[in-house]
Amino acid sequence: MKFEILHRDVVYQGRAFDVARLRLRVPGGDQKHYDLVEHRDSISIIPLDGDGQVWFVRQYRVGVDGELLELPAGVLEPGERPESGAAREVREEVGMAAAELRLLGGFYLTPGYCNEFHSIFLATGLYSSPLAADPDEYLQIEKISVANAYEMAAHGEFRDAKTMAALFLLKTIIPG
Repeated sequence: MKFEILHRDVVYQGRAFDVARLRLRVPGGDQKHYDLVEHRDSISIIPLDGDGQVWFVRQYRVGVDGELLELPAGVLEPGERPESGAAREVREEVGMAAAELRLLGGFYLTPGYCNEFHSIFLATGLYSSPLAADPDEYLQIEKISVANAYEMAAHGEFRDAKTMAALFLLKTIIPG
């Protein structure tokens, strides 16, 4: 199938994302309009300490008007590599640096209307090295054993898709 972008017009520019209106030529030659949320790529980190505890953060999320328990995550700065973003975010969100960061995988979060690609990293060899948190983040750290995190995921206790996907990827290297 061949799709061709014929025209792109930014209809909204915001702090976190832009919205573009695209005109595409679709297979068969017709032209269709699509809306695209343009968002910088992002990362999640699975901070795993020497005691087998995964460090999570509980925070308010405006999209659900409530708190979610999720893995530390963040948006990459312009031009920032995913590994650098992961190293920065784990320090900002849980105050720990990692001796080793291992890329477990990545995926598009909502490819039907958004171009954001999300990478998952395992952070091990944790040591204290805090960075100042973002001024709009209010985080509470919670440590949960790997086995309990898998159990919580199996029972639907995480409502954050990137956390669920990250735990699935973790299970491929640390069985439950």
